[in-house]
Amino acid sequence: VQLQASGGGLVQAGGSLRLSCVASGRTDTNYHLGWFRQAPGKERELVAAITYRGGRTYYTDSVKGRFTISRDNAKNTGYLQMNSLKPEDTAVYYCAANHYASIYTSTSYTDWGQGTLVTVSS
Repeated sequence: VQLQASGGGLVQAGGSLRLSCVASGRTDTNYHLGWFRQAPGKERELVAAITYRGGRTYYTDSVKGRFTISRDNAKNTGYLQMNSLKPEDTAVYYCAANHYASIYTSTSYTDWGQGTLVTVSS
């Protein structure tokens, strides 16, 4: 599938943003969805993930209780609601698709969208 992420921007600490990821192409396949981020000088990390039907989710510890991942398969769209943003959340955020593999393993994600920049000011 082809993925396109959007929704990034500049926000003050404590604010909120909602990222969207629209899928096209082979959307008839059952793919799991993940959100990754990469901050300057740091490795890309898996932030949140959700299975195709939404039955299981994953969050990295630093975002638990603040971020919520969801998806609307009828719209071929996934979301990442980010609340209580902190300066350390500043990064380029990517969405990625995973076909029938573990949602917890970064290397399972094979289809990537372009990133969207999130900047959180203090």
